[in-house]
Amino acid sequence: MNKMFKALACSMLYCVSSLAWSQSTEPIALYTGDDRQARIEEGAKKEGDLVFYTTIPTQYAKDLLQPFEKKYGIKVEVWRARSELIQQRVINEARSGQPKVDIIASTSPPMEALHREGLLQKVKSPHFEDLIDEAVPGHQEWVSINLLTLVQAYNTKAVKKEDLPKTYEDLLDPKWKGKLAIEGSDYDWMASVVHDMGEEKGTQFFKDLVAKNQLSVRNGHPLLTNLVGSGEVPLALTVYDYSVEQAKKTGAPIEWFAIEPAVTITIGMGILKNAPHPHAAMLFYDYMLSEEAQGVLRKIGYYATNKKIDPPFEGIKLKILDPGTVLDEQEEAYQRFESVIHGR
Repeated sequence: MNKMFKALACSMLYCVSSLAWSQSTEPIALYTGDDRQARIEEGAKKEGDLVFYTTIPTQYAKDLLQPFEKKYGIKVEVWRARSELIQQRVINEARSGQPKVDIIASTSPPMEALHREGLLQKVKSPHFEDLIDEAVPGHQEWVSINLLTLVQAYNTKAVKKEDLPKTYEDLLDPKWKGKLAIEGSDYDWMASVVHDMGEEKGTQFFKDLVAKNQLSVRNGHPLLTNLVGSGEVPLALTVYDYSVEQAKKTGAPIEWFAIEPAVTITIGMGILKNAPHPHAAMLFYDYMLSEEAQGVLRKIGYYATNKKIDPPFEGIKLKILDPGTVLDEQEEAYQRFESVIHGR
């Protein structure tokens, strides 16, 4: 009997020890216990800082980071670059075996690429239930923090509101000759428009548009917005709605409208699988999905993905691009853009 009791006791002790071990070694990004927040904050305090790679403009990043740093005492080191540069840097660091970044925020196709490379970790956050459906992919290795909607913009001194095109085909009217411009990297937007029109019809539309009315190509969405505001470009086909709103606040004679559906991309955020500061990264991740940070994004002018935050506009049909599809069709879309728009 004593032997049975000892065996049972040992077995129970083994189970308890195994459970404690599994909880202690479980990634904090997946932990869902009642003490989750306490564990994250305690670990983050010990780590003290984190490294954040992002496409968010520096001035806006400061607006987001300062409340977090003040609240938790965690220092955030930021490196800002274009999405493709962030993607390549993360991959290079991983291959070297010396990852430096903890958390990344970039356009979602590159984030999906990092997921496919096996460089991001799955996350469970209580904030997921507050987000729009399109924000959380099934694998949960990145999450969308905001949307970027490509719209059309015009100089209000050069173009009358009643003359605005209601469809893309309206742009073939001779009155638009020499007045149109597009941002030089928006091949995903063009691919979406072509797809909606039908491959043959859509491709021919853009060929006709370039041949008949010309299509100036400018590099950089902020630059294109500024050129519309100055009047150098009467009508731009691909700018971001929030940048137009910001330009209007400075007194620029600019306004935006949307030929529906308005092509929309998501900005994704993910934690590196071997993040040097996993607790601080998780704390920042939750913060970026919270009403506080999402409210800051909305104040900047972004379309926040938290459903508790009012959208910057309503009544416009959006077409949120699937990051996986964009990634799979990227080369084809790029080649079409280069051929039709640049004549290469």
